Amino acid sequence: MELQLIQSKIYEIRGFRVILDKDLAELYEVTTSNLNKAVKRNLDRFPDDFMFQLNQYEFDLIFQNGTSSWGGTRKLPYAFTEHGVAMLAGLLNSIKAIEVNIQIVRAFVTLRQFALGYTELNQKLETFMIETNMQFNDIYQALTELASKKELEKKSRKPVGYVRAKNNE
Repeated sequence: MELQLIQSKIYEIRGFRVILDKDLAELYEVTTSNLNKAVKRNLDRFPDDFMFQLNQYEFDLIFQNGTSSWGGTRKLPYAFTEHGVAMLAGLLNSIKAIEVNIQIVRAFVTLRQFALGYTELNQKLETFMIETNMQFNDIYQALTELASKKELEKKSRKPVGYVRAKNNE
């Protein structure tokens, strides 16, 4: 199974990376109804950080953006986090479910590594920007000082000091 196919079915909802029940059922080659029945028989295995049901707003948001096609549904879908998917593997005890589950966990791990790499790259870029900005500030300050010195040199100066008055002798 292609890693990219699985990754395309992973959404970010409520701060979790999740796969929806319909997509999981398709990957496991079972009906969504059967998948949800197995989950409902074992609800104590699925706390809120493993699985939750989308609200209407979340559902509309995912599908109005054209990220996925859903067809007609009467119930709002369930979203499974990485831990929820791992828990599903124990419920769906088929060879296909085990194979697919391994691929799904790999997809989650790859996304996590990508996110960590992105964070590290972002930190390096931020450090670079700060250092570069400091260098530009130093250059700007030096140029400003030079410009003000040139300005002072151009100004005509009044003589300073004691001027002796001429005697009318």
